[in-house]
Amino acid sequence: MPQNIRYNNMHSYRNLVAGVDTRIPLDNGSYTTGINFDNAATTPPFLSVINEVDSFIPWYSSVHRGKGYKSVVSTNLYEEGRNTIKDFVKADRDNDTVVYTKNTTEAINILACILSQQKNGRDVVLSTWMEHAANDLPWRDKFTVDYIETDDYGRLSMNNLEDKLKKYKDKVRLVTVTGASNVTGYLNDINTIAELAHRHGAEIHVDGAQLVPHLPVEMKPYRTASYIDYMSFSAHKMYAPYGSGALIGPKSAFEKGLPYCQGGSAISLVTHNKIWWEEPPHKDEAGTPNLLGIAAMLSAIKALTSLGMDNIFNHEAALLQYAYEKMKSIPGITFYSHPEIQETIGVIPFNVEGVHHSLMSAILSYEAGIAVRNGFFCAHPYCERLLGYSAQDMEDMMKDPNSIFPGIVRASFGIYNGFYEIDRFIACLNQIVLNKKYYVDKYGNARGRYYIKNEV
Repeated sequence: MPQNIRYNNMHSYRNLVAGVDTRIPLDNGSYTTGINFDNAATTPPFLSVINEVDSFIPWYSSVHRGKGYKSVVSTNLYEEGRNTIKDFVKADRDNDTVVYTKNTTEAINILACILSQQKNGRDVVLSTWMEHAANDLPWRDKFTVDYIETDDYGRLSMNNLEDKLKKYKDKVRLVTVTGASNVTGYLNDINTIAELAHRHGAEIHVDGAQLVPHLPVEMKPYRTASYIDYMSFSAHKMYAPYGSGALIGPKSAFEKGLPYCQGGSAISLVTHNKIWWEEPPHKDEAGTPNLLGIAAMLSAIKALTSLGMDNIFNHEAALLQYAYEKMKSIPGITFYSHPEIQETIGVIPFNVEGVHHSLMSAILSYEAGIAVRNGFFCAHPYCERLLGYSAQDMEDMMKDPNSIFPGIVRASFGIYNGFYEIDRFIACLNQIVLNKKYYVDKYGNARGRYYIKNEV
């Protein structure tokens, strides 16, 4: 693709996002336009989202039961938004329901609570080695959890998934898997996994936090072979601030058992002797909702849909390829993902020999104004495996007060990032490699250890 077309595309997306031209301070006292390569953690907001939320604020009111005009307007936005979300991920409009949440983590905790009351003899959850803690920890105290293996490249093993489904036979309640890894960016074939899970009588949940913002997603019609039973995602990774998310699944699954959070709005009637719960999804939405967060999420979905999810994926794929090819020439670099053999979102995990992951992150920020993330990214077992550490190794490090924890540096791209930003990033990496001793002396003793001791 010609360079001028790349730049034109970059600018057209860049103008949609707030804060991209913010000047930030450097160590030498100067200022530079910051570069954000930490989009896998949180994206900056769309300008359209900010504007729509600001426009809605005069109409903001309490949802449900209120007869005031503003309450009716607020309730309509709140309820009609569920179909907007279902349409965005091609959920089944008739069968599925949407529970509004704070984020993906809360969504998965809600789902774990609900399903733990519906085991029906199926007490096994199959998670994977590549999961974020949010899609691992909520299951551990409620089910027997086993982990689908990854191969030498960190890719999910479909053969091991099938082996485990056969091993546990009719005991598997759920296969819960990330749609895209927050560490390697690897994309999992969620609809094929769904078909395999259903063949063995299990359901599937997809952690869509890193998937939904980057490419088209299809949950598919209910009871088709590759239908996704449950999906969760967060708005803060898709250009919408204010803290909202969604859990999608069959309405019938939410009808049974006690809700994760109990209180007002979740109840139809209460006496001191009995509770009549509301129908789903309201049963799992106790308390006053984060209406502005929901308005932001719906606005972001509208913007992403307008841009076209295929266009977004293709642009970010071009950024990934451009950066990856240039980074391969940097001496001493190690990659922990392999986009040439596995399709990924715009994430590059790496280390440079002789520069601790925490120090690398600090230098990029202090010297060049480039934000990346480092550590284990809340996916500790996966990162430990990618780095070659055992569980015993990590336990020994935790016992040793002088341990310097290992980790990985992660650069992650958004639709507004440009190729010239990658050029600045590559130039800074090359400078660090050429001046390792200077940087280790400058930051390693003065500030680096603070970061190292607190980064995992």
